[in-house]
Amino acid sequence: MARPLLRRGDTGPAVADVRERLVRLGLLAASPESGADAEFDDDVAQAVRAFQQSRGIPVDGVVGPQTFRHLEEARWGLGDRVLAFTPGHLIAGDDVLDLQRRLTRMGFDCGRPDGIFGPLTDSSLREFQRNVGVEADGIFGFTTYWALERLTRTVGDGDSIAARERLGMDSVRSGVADKVIVLDPGGADADEQFADVEAQILADICSRIEGRLAALGTQVLLTRAPTPELIAERDRADFANETGADLVVSLHVERVDLPGANGVATFYYGSPHGGSQSMSGRIAAELLQEEICQRTDLVDCRSHPRTWDLLRITRMPAVWVELGYLSHPGDAARLSDPRFRDVLAEAVTSAVTTYFSPA
Repeated sequence: MARPLLRRGDTGPAVADVRERLVRLGLLAASPESGADAEFDDDVAQAVRAFQQSRGIPVDGVVGPQTFRHLEEARWGLGDRVLAFTPGHLIAGDDVLDLQRRLTRMGFDCGRPDGIFGPLTDSSLREFQRNVGVEADGIFGFTTYWALERLTRTVGDGDSIAARERLGMDSVRSGVADKVIVLDPGGADADEQFADVEAQILADICSRIEGRLAALGTQVLLTRAPTPELIAERDRADFANETGADLVVSLHVERVDLPGANGVATFYYGSPHGGSQSMSGRIAAELLQEEICQRTDLVDCRSHPRTWDLLRITRMPAVWVELGYLSHPGDAARLSDPRFRDVLAEAVTSAVTTYFSPA
């Protein structure tokens, strides 16, 4: 069962648990309050926002399932627990991310470092164990940890992740025909005022993109019907992984309480503070940003790395596109015009086609 949302004004043991995690991370001063007396006050909200910003997830000061998952993952350092591949219940955490980065620097292919102990991490760990002469059981325990520690000190910070991504991109740059593209009509959050309008806009844009790409020989799949109902990012990412898609394009229409906020932005997997990122996702995001901004007068809010679940869990390049703000009169007027939506669909199609074109 999903954890309830925790926000300013809430009290109880769940709030005490969040406070304790924030204290351990050095983001909050210790408090004598505990259990039922623990309060989600302004200090906690500020600490949650700081944590969310540091992790590249939506900054709202509310502890929902995604924020709590990151709080749980942040508590683990490499060597704190035994790691292994467990199908159906994958271990995730900062310790897994550290392990993936170290193995990758040594030349073992973990795929994109994402902090999730999946099949590729299991395979590369076993290969490492064979190379250092310990039992290749895929279990990262005390013996393997110290073998890794000894070798880590002698290995530099190579760029093997980017090199592998470049090779992977070369292999798919054979044209858009026969590719599998997953369109993800996002949105449908707690903002009921705009949910129905957003669903209608995204349904129309997705239909126009699908028609254009299908005419080019591309198979287009949707993660969900464009309706106001909320479907978790993780479920949509799992759908994309099961289809073996070549690219995921997640489309959104934003709304915020800041009347001046407007424009288009794209996002790809990566930490806002540096480190590993999806190079192919960045290229796709920048192509989409460029095409939309060239064809429309939407404000260019640029491309940015984020660690949102949809971008992180997908095993293929994924781009999150904010197509404008329904809370801004200018953007809302544009998005309500079918001709403008047709231009957006043409821009997305052109960017996807360019992404798969031979270099």
